[in-house]
Amino acid sequence: MNRDAPGTSYTTRIPADVDREDRVLANLTARQVAILASTGVVLWAVFMATRHLVPPLVFIACAVPIASVAVAFALVRRDGLSLDRLALAAIRQRLAPRQYVSGEVPATPSYLTPLATNPPASLPLPVSAIRTDGLIELTDHGCAALVSCSTVSFALATIGEQEAMVAGFARCLHGLSSPVQILVRAERMNLAPMAARVLDGAPGLPDPQLEAAAREHAEFLAELAARSELLWRQVLLVVRDPEATSDADTSPVLRQAENVAAALTSAGVDSRVLDGSASAAVLAAACDPNNPAPCSIKSAEEVTTGR
Repeated sequence: MNRDAPGTSYTTRIPADVDREDRVLANLTARQVAILASTGVVLWAVFMATRHLVPPLVFIACAVPIASVAVAFALVRRDGLSLDRLALAAIRQRLAPRQYVSGEVPATPSYLTPLATNPPASLPLPVSAIRTDGLIELTDHGCAALVSCSTVSFALATIGEQEAMVAGFARCLHGLSSPVQILVRAERMNLAPMAARVLDGAPGLPDPQLEAAAREHAEFLAELAARSELLWRQVLLVVRDPEATSDADTSPVLRQAENVAAALTSAGVDSRVLDGSASAAVLAAACDPNNPAPCSIKSAEEVTTGR
């Protein structure tokens, strides 16, 4: 981090491949070296065991496809994943149940057992309980709390405001004592409730021109929802304590979330810790993303803005 002159912004170079695996040999990762080396050792052992029985050309013709598959598994990538990991994910998906249900799965009757080749299984949710204060009890990973955050326009801020934002965010990071996750969710927006509310409130406006403008705005919202798919984004910060249990004192998790929210607020980010009902709504929306979230007006005096 450097500074050229007073009043200028800080410049920090962040590599784009921070999650890149370490290269151990010939620009290959340890996983790639293990795949290639194990394949080579197996082929060499088979050759040494069968060299007196199989002609070398025949062995090479049989070994080339195997070596090619190993090289493809080690080097070829699709959608950011290597072929071996994609193959492993495909096998897990094939062996996993096709249907999940909430709660306990009833036992399959004996006369239907031959037909139930892939019976439903209980849905393995990672959340075991949500308390009224917003604390989320996880099955095997402690407890967590959700912090809802707004966005800020960093590019439009002045240099002094940018430095204040960076300093506030740095204080937030330095104050962390437990793992956190930044999650940006995108959901479809349903404008029908807003259009209906505007249309219902149009006759009560004091001026006929305002009523006409409200009706036009309701028609615009309905047309906008019909011709395009609208998305809205939600920024969440997940504060988690992997050591906390349901029997232990879990207030440190909430205090940590409140401290993070206060530090982000000082940096210009509107943030608040979600209570139990709000956390349950977020998790329900994550489990059912095809159900559009309504966008409605709470009162006639509320000003609706967009970012």
